[in-house]
Amino acid sequence: MSNKDLWNRVCVTDPKAVKAITGKQYQGNSPKPYWIVERLTEEFGPCGIGWGFTILNERMERLTENEILHVAVVRLWYMLDDKRGELEQIGQTKAVYAKRDGSLLVDEDAPKKSVTDALVKCASYIGFAGDIFAGRWDDSKYVAWARKQYEDEPKEEKQNLSGIRHSPLRSGEEATLAPEVQEYIKDLAKGVTDAFHSTDIAWHTAAVQQIKSEGLDDIQKMTLWAQLDSKTRSAFKKVEQSIQQIKEPA
Repeated sequence: MSNKDLWNRVCVTDPKAVKAITGKQYQGNSPKPYWIVERLTEEFGPCGIGWGFTILNERMERLTENEILHVAVVRLWYMLDDKRGELEQIGQTKAVYAKRDGSLLVDEDAPKKSVTDALVKCASYIGFAGDIFAGRWDDSKYVAWARKQYEDEPKEEKQNLSGIRHSPLRSGEEATLAPEVQEYIKDLAKGVTDAFHSTDIAWHTAAVQQIKSEGLDDIQKMTLWAQLDSKTRSAFKKVEQSIQQIKEPA
């Protein structure tokens, strides 16, 4: 496994999730925080299970007579290949500052913004929106290329090569499947899990190709995905990407 497998999967940012930095002394772009939350969930699973964060401490610091800064230290944790990763970052937001007319503005959302700032910074250290933080969004040719990566995706909700949608089931969706279909999906999930627990790479490829050939509908695909453990999901995605690269023209 390459040390940059995760990085390469998450570093390209959807142009629709990029916003210009405003209200700062510098210019640039930043990723929309909730898009980062969505991408973390796609990679690791629901917040609180596959990933999460803790606010280690927060404080107010007076900068000048009219400026007060809120600072938060956040620890992000995530599970990758059955291993737990952790990292910490600091986020900050002006909680009180003077407006142009001299009046004071109190930002009651400053604590929330500081936590979000720290969380996004943590995610950037493992590759999320890495192209923005690496300065690649200053290059218009790169932005056009990034836009094409997302425009070329299927119009259905993000699907991988086998058609499995990497998103959670909505409440009650699995219950719409007939009992015999649920049992069939359960058997498929067991077969995929057993294949990826094998050290034989050929079994991994065969499992991915089998799922692709099953002709499952969206709910069946999501039901199957929900029954795979995080290690199998991660390995499954890596094999899919390898197959895709082989099929793409040089």
